[in-house]
Amino acid sequence: MKLYVCWGTFQTIRPGGHPCHNAHEALLEAGYEPEVERVHGLGMGPVKWMTEGRREVKELTGQPAVPVLITDGGETIHDSKRIVEWAKAHPASAQAPVG
Repeated sequence: MKLYVCWGTFQTIRPGGHPCHNAHEALLEAGYEPEVERVHGLGMGPVKWMTEGRREVKELTGQPAVPVLITDGGETIHDSKRIVEWAKAHPASAQAPVG
């Protein structure tokens, strides 16, 4: 599992919290320990001005904004609210193999 974030997973005073923090926190609360990939830069402007990480996110999703989650099953989820919803609906404990 890989979570692409801007500069980090820290909380800010932004109303509603920082999207990258919210996504990361939801995954931790659901029992996951995602690999965190910091892509830096801004998700705006021409592709040539983007960091390599932002270009990678754009190739995966068609847009350079983060956070973006790539699940172990290969599903790509972008937007912090969708990642939070996914984490709540798919706790790690429910993913354990039966047998």
